[in-house]
Amino acid sequence: MTPEIAFTLTILVLMIMGMVFEWFAPDVIMFSALGIFLLTGILDPVDALSGFSNKGMMTVAVLFPIAFAVQKSGFLSAMADRFIGKAKDGRKSLLKIMLPVFGLSSFLNNTPVVAMFIPTVRDWALKSKISPSKFLIPLSYASIFGGICTLIGTSTNLVVSGMLYDYRNISLNIFDITLIGVPCAIGGFAFMMFIGHKLLPNNPDLLNSFAKAGIEYLYEMKVKGENLAGKTVETAGLRNLEDIYLVTLVRNGSQISPVKPTEKLYKNDILLFSGKADGIKKLQAIEGLEPIHDDDFCRELLEKGKARFTEVVVSNSSPMLDKTIKEGNFRSRYDAAVVAVHRHGEKLNEGIGNLKLKAGDTLLLITGDDFINIWSGSRDFYLISKGDKIPVVDKRKSWISLISVLAMILSATFGITSIFTAAFMVLVILLLTKTLSVFEARRSLELNVIIVIAAALGVSKALEQTGTAGYLASFIVNSVGSFGNIGYLAAIYFSTTLLTEIITNNAAAALVFPIAMSLSAQLGLSPMPFAMAIAVAASASFSTPLGYQTNLMVYGPGGYKFSDFLKIGIPLNLTYMIISVILIPFIWSF
Repeated sequence: MTPEIAFTLTILVLMIMGMVFEWFAPDVIMFSALGIFLLTGILDPVDALSGFSNKGMMTVAVLFPIAFAVQKSGFLSAMADRFIGKAKDGRKSLLKIMLPVFGLSSFLNNTPVVAMFIPTVRDWALKSKISPSKFLIPLSYASIFGGICTLIGTSTNLVVSGMLYDYRNISLNIFDITLIGVPCAIGGFAFMMFIGHKLLPNNPDLLNSFAKAGIEYLYEMKVKGENLAGKTVETAGLRNLEDIYLVTLVRNGSQISPVKPTEKLYKNDILLFSGKADGIKKLQAIEGLEPIHDDDFCRELLEKGKARFTEVVVSNSSPMLDKTIKEGNFRSRYDAAVVAVHRHGEKLNEGIGNLKLKAGDTLLLITGDDFINIWSGSRDFYLISKGDKIPVVDKRKSWISLISVLAMILSATFGITSIFTAAFMVLVILLLTKTLSVFEARRSLELNVIIVIAAALGVSKALEQTGTAGYLASFIVNSVGSFGNIGYLAAIYFSTTLLTEIITNNAAAALVFPIAMSLSAQLGLSPMPFAMAIAVAASASFSTPLGYQTNLMVYGPGGYKFSDFLKIGIPLNLTYMIISVILIPFIWSF
């Protein structure tokens, strides 16, 4: 082992540990590792930044605004309502939910697909008196099944395709991976229908739990006497309380939310505060406030329509990440106040205003009139409860979006243009026809994902150029050589699936890919079986809520525990691995 290899391995291990233990955001960690390789001379600027010009990475970037345009068209919401509206209980309803998600995710970014289906699935489940937790994990898994089945179904497939072109000058067709994706999906559906659905928990719904235990989350106080009447919220000292947070004001039956610092208080105003259990002591110490002992107060507000409670999941590209609600200026930014935060299915017992938000947190909001317009399908967070004020859909723009995407798929399928060229032209059409505004296109770009992909591709260059990839490939040869080519394929698949469960899927694919290419070169084997194994393994992330964005999206809303993903996901991971390792050599020979 040379000093260069030892140094590269050290940085690699530290990088993985940093992402596992969440020292910093994944894009910061990956970009920092790339900077170290650049600073030490292991990579020159051209190689370090080559990931930003990779065809796969650029295609991913172009597809973000296209996916946003399709989400904005209202097509996904209509599809969700149409397919689920008449479903019944049992395995048949599970299949009826999973199939359309599988089909749509094969051609569209699965994040907006799942985001559009979550509210509809939850609404149907609650009306049917079934726990939504019986359907939300399958919803996420179905999107993963579908994403693996085409080149554009998931960003990981595009990353692998781009690297395969850079390393071996091999271009993948949009349906090449379908040959292995569909058999794996059949195995996945069979597992969920006969085994997986029995392992799903029966958790209470978050919003219903809140309504039943409103007093536990909210403190209702009434303005009494002259001490507070006539003062503004700020001068009354109610704006920056340490462990308690003013979320709404009720005056003569009318709700004022969010409450501005300049709002004047009047006698008999009812103030709703949120925070930890000890917060009530601080409120009782304020002269001019008295508690309202009415356990059904919040429920009355909900039933009479005087309060709009909305649930959202914080995305991993939200500007609110690692900021407190006060630091992020949540109230003025979104015209909404945070009532409660659930993390990993549990209510957090600390002051709402001082809580630092993380990706996957489920927020219960009281929203103002402008909330939906401000949100407008942004990726800051995902709406998981149906609202009553959805923006009107422009049918002309909707048809332009759908026809353009269909043309893109057909163009790439019949080899008229590459998928990147087709996607680029669709984006131009959407912008020129004003179906998508420049502001919306910019906002739809998930820069953290783009940076992770580009930086990971640069790090993979370091693995290749320092000989680290070859060193690790030799280690695999010596370890599993007695099992032959199938052993090598299984080792590459297992390494990828293990990494994708603890770090991001795109980073896992980029890190294992140069090792697989060195392995195939050392043994004189075709790179295709290994590339396909990496593509499937990197996307087939079922065992943890952290390995894939859609798993994170359903984590809080379903009230799931980490162990729920383990007991369903590990057998599903093994199912995908067995099918892939057996079938891939028959489709792409060594």
